[in-house]
Amino acid sequence: MFRSAAVKLTIWYISVIMTLSLGLSFVIYRLSSEELANNTRRQVYFFNKDLSPSDFSTFARLRQRQLDQGLGRLRADLILFNFFVLTAGGAGSYALARRTLRPLEASLEAQKRFTADASHELRTPLTAMQAEIEVALRDKNLSKNETKNLLESNLEEVGKLKNLSAGLLRLASGENMLAIKNSVSLRGVVTDSLERFTKIAEQKNINIQTQLKNVPAKGDRESLVDLVSILMDNAIKYSPSGSEVTVSIYQKDRSSFIKVSDNGIGIQASELPRIFERFYRADSSRTKSTVGGYGLGLAIAKKITELHNGSIEVKSAPNKGTAFTVRLPAGV
Repeated sequence: MFRSAAVKLTIWYISVIMTLSLGLSFVIYRLSSEELANNTRRQVYFFNKDLSPSDFSTFARLRQRQLDQGLGRLRADLILFNFFVLTAGGAGSYALARRTLRPLEASLEAQKRFTADASHELRTPLTAMQAEIEVALRDKNLSKNETKNLLESNLEEVGKLKNLSAGLLRLASGENMLAIKNSVSLRGVVTDSLERFTKIAEQKNINIQTQLKNVPAKGDRESLVDLVSILMDNAIKYSPSGSEVTVSIYQKDRSSFIKVSDNGIGIQASELPRIFERFYRADSSRTKSTVGGYGLGLAIAKKITELHNGSIEVKSAPNKGTAFTVRLPAGV
């Protein structure tokens, strides 16, 4: 589709270029031919008084032949020039058309992948619910306890759908959302976020270490709490029991930083460039049997960071751990 669009766009570019080139060539030929003709007439008029009729006739024919030859060379040069413009302009126009359409092509491909992944993720819990309900309907001796278990399982799948929908809506609304440029305390942001994970960390026997300085940053407090929560959830989720998660805050070169590091399973170097993609899971698992989630968290974290004119970086080594560092504009 985009190749055809590139060809059409190239034709438009070439049409504009050749219109200008042919127009310029016509003007050059018109002015040059008039100048050559006028020069010939002046010479013929000048020598008319000094030459005999026979010599003048010969001279006039010679000058006319020279004029015709000059105009012929001019036409040939202009044709060659326009052929060069057509060739070089065609190649350049096609390259420019491809370059112009490349972002649109990438955007469309990303949209297609997003739609396919979203369909897959939505279909998984729905399929599970359908299968359970169909089995229950075929069982004529379904007990009350089995019915309760079925409803609990369906409720769990509904919860997954709700979380997935919330994540998708968060990403969609974030496309046009602007972060509020208030000055917020990152210590307060991290403290609020850690309150959500205290019990989870205790249940998994994970020790949370903090190095919280009183560092301000520009941004929306609620969004930043969500950002830290995503990183904390990711760290705890992929860390083994008895390990440690560290959260630190510091300021450097007019920027404020939040760093969340763990001693978990880590990420392969080949997978690092893709971990911020929607639905991407570095463990390559889409069954959610080992670790829950849909691969939207880090995509949302990156979107929140970008809306705050910041950046997020990750360093990781397999079986050694992962560290996420968020840079934000410093507050006052």
